[in-house]
Amino acid sequence: MSWIAEARVDEKSMALVGHTNWVTSVAFNPEGTVLASASHDKTVRLWDPETGVCLHTLEGHSSWAFDVTFNAQGTLLASASADRSVRLWDPGTGECLATLVHHSGSIYGIAFNPEGTLLASASEDRAVRLWDPETAECRQTLPGYTGSTLGVAFNPQGTLLATASADRKVRLWDPGTGECLATLDAHLAPVWDVAFNHDGSVLASASADKTVRLWDPGTGECLRTLEGHLGWVYSVAFNSEGTLLASASDDKTARVWDPETGECRRIFAGHTGWVLGVAFSPRADVLASASEDTTVRLWDVS
Repeated sequence: MSWIAEARVDEKSMALVGHTNWVTSVAFNPEGTVLASASHDKTVRLWDPETGVCLHTLEGHSSWAFDVTFNAQGTLLASASADRSVRLWDPGTGECLATLVHHSGSIYGIAFNPEGTLLASASEDRAVRLWDPETAECRQTLPGYTGSTLGVAFNPQGTLLATASADRKVRLWDPGTGECLATLDAHLAPVWDVAFNHDGSVLASASADKTVRLWDPGTGECLRTLEGHLGWVYSVAFNSEGTLLASASDDKTARVWDPETGECRRIFAGHTGWVLGVAFSPRADVLASASEDTTVRLWDVS
């Protein structure tokens, strides 16, 4: 397609160096003043995205860390690990406040609801669990998967939970009742990640079939398929206004798309290994990417 060839390729970025193994996930706090990264070196690092200085190294997981996320209030940071636990941290002090243990397999994805009253976790054990971050208790288990669950995302209203699974399906759940409302079945390979746009009108899914799909969560209709990556797509993230969508792939690039037209706007090519995670800053002027090459990179998207 001609628009792929015309996409601007960028190689300039600021590299955050400190992890000693794959970096699998990145997340900004709500103010954009702290960037968290999760790594296979078993740590979570907190960075100043302006200076690139590492503010804290959070240690406690006994195996690979796969995912990291802040609550919307910025008061809690959660990390998911192959040690079958989710840890809750104080991002200001780096103190571990609680450890959530109930899964029987590696935990690949986590997400807070908008109010910060629920935390969802996706696991190798083929279940999604909903936790109370205040009490560290598991409130509910969402069953019915035939493969590992890999990613989770709440819509901005907190009324829908989307899940990604190795069984190639995206499912939509009512987090209050635990009812499965819809199953979106179009990907041809495992679905690694899901993300809602700013108003919840569009859901993006990233898959090992090398595509990103955009869905209407109200009808379950697939709105468009974004093609261009040359490898598995591991992560997707919208900017704060929903005008841009980023994707991460094992083709060693991060791409930025126009979700309205499906056009690829930018290709960020600077990592020397698979790109496993992406996150926009709240002001949407910076894109962070996490890579197998042990670095986090910050790209100018203004």
